[in-house]
Amino acid sequence: MTIRTRPWWKDSTVYQIYPSSFFDSNGDGLGDIPGIVSKISYLASLGVDVIWLSPMYDSPQHDMGYDISNYEAVYPPYGTVADIETLISACHSRGMKFILDLVVNHTSDEHAWFQESRRSKDNPKRDWYIWRPAKYAEDGTRMPPNNWRSFFSGSAWAWDEGSQEYYLHLFATQQPDLNWENPATRQAIYDSAMRFWLDKGVDGFRVDTVNMYSKGTELPDAPIIDEGIFEQPASGLFCNGPRMHEFLREMNTEILNKYDTMTVGELPHTPDPAHVLRYVGSGDKQLDMVFQFDIVDLGIGRTHKYEYEGYALSELKSVVSKWQQFIEGSDGWTTAFCENHDQGRSVSRFGSDAPEFRERSAKMLALMMCALTGTLFVYQGQEIGMINAPKEWPISDYKDIESINYYNSVAERTDNDPKALGHVMKSIQILGRDHARLPMQWDDSPHAGFTTKKEGAWMRIHDEYRTINVAKQEKDPKSVLSFWKSVLKIRKEYRELFIHGAFEAYDIENQQTFVFGKRHGEDRAVVALNFTGEEQPFKKPDVGGKFELLVGNVEGVDGTEDKLAPWEGRIYLVS
Repeated sequence: MTIRTRPWWKDSTVYQIYPSSFFDSNGDGLGDIPGIVSKISYLASLGVDVIWLSPMYDSPQHDMGYDISNYEAVYPPYGTVADIETLISACHSRGMKFILDLVVNHTSDEHAWFQESRRSKDNPKRDWYIWRPAKYAEDGTRMPPNNWRSFFSGSAWAWDEGSQEYYLHLFATQQPDLNWENPATRQAIYDSAMRFWLDKGVDGFRVDTVNMYSKGTELPDAPIIDEGIFEQPASGLFCNGPRMHEFLREMNTEILNKYDTMTVGELPHTPDPAHVLRYVGSGDKQLDMVFQFDIVDLGIGRTHKYEYEGYALSELKSVVSKWQQFIEGSDGWTTAFCENHDQGRSVSRFGSDAPEFRERSAKMLALMMCALTGTLFVYQGQEIGMINAPKEWPISDYKDIESINYYNSVAERTDNDPKALGHVMKSIQILGRDHARLPMQWDDSPHAGFTTKKEGAWMRIHDEYRTINVAKQEKDPKSVLSFWKSVLKIRKEYRELFIHGAFEAYDIENQQTFVFGKRHGEDRAVVALNFTGEEQPFKKPDVGGKFELLVGNVEGVDGTEDKLAPWEGRIYLVS
């Protein structure tokens, strides 16, 4: 009899670290790699299995390290390649794996490859990036090659005066897109961005914008959905292009299959589960799993992310159900997450950051996440219930290029209309990427114990750091941190049920409570969650058997009453 062992990454909990904001070891106000090494015992104490480090490569930092100027070097304020090797060893010595961000849709415009590419039209590396000649309007005005909008507002094309052509940048102008159609480009990526680090012991990659490499060669105009402006959203034209799956198969054949790795792809704008399965089916080796962004995209604007529209609980339940169930009967795998470095904090978005409900709703969300099928991802600060920046903070306190560019574009387009800017500001207060990038809150000393620099951290510290911090919660067995540690243990103890079990949602249209079941063989569990600030009745689903409370987030509850307190969560075992 052959016993198939599961890949190590399926049962893992992954903890994401944003290097600039985790811990500053040298008092310069910026987080660094030695700072992460100094907190390795804390990380191990959480019960996580994999550390994922967001970009730490050398970079001009126009987009917080996602504009890479050298894949084989570390941003000097963060440390050195030797520091990363120390961190890899520290993780491995404690039984944890270590993965990096793989950012290969684009580089920095300061990367040596692009510096050569822009030198002249006949440079050998010209075709390593995507260049096109200008178009001209009837009146002779120079126009970009098409009407694609950058994710960071404005045109996705930048004019290069020196070589007299436009280059494509789906993100910032300082992030030119690599040309994956060129085999020489791909081989250079494999060698410099992947093999270099895998040979140093890295255990895999979170793959940034993984479905944007293949854009085709036609690059047609996008349909007009945002009237009155030239640049239009074009994700349907540059995501999941004609050679995307071919490129990923090659990446595995050339590199990944030669190492014991995990890969998790960032897969936006791919709503069809059948298409997602093409990426994650184990029989066709492309990616081990992907992030589906439907849950963190709830409520975003149709024309732009920062035109927030709100959402109903039934929408959240439908999204969770969709991506929990899509792998059933397949050889694919899924992920569970509700926070990362690009999103507002989950307590502020899906729970309540009101002082009376903040801790309870943070625990309720922890319960939900730990009961979901797939590889679980936790973002730094999520384990202590960090929340969004206060609404009183002005736009000048925000650092992120995405938020600032859109705010400024609306200001220019509307002549500083207070109503329009007010709505954008409200949207940023909910969805802004900066919320996740506020420095980690370690204790109640100045600057939250993140830095000893007298002037403070690189970014404003959250006003509530004296209330929400690691040191305070480590001493409190009833804290959010202690609760996360306990439910992560429960998730592993009942791994067949929670990590690998089949998912079933009940009463999807109920806008107050989320009740779902998990099943593995004869084992059953039911999860009941109240997503409101009021007591709510709920109906135990008729799944047969006796309900026994396994864990909850409200003290003194035995689980027999079919009422949930505000933001209460429970997990029952059914026997």
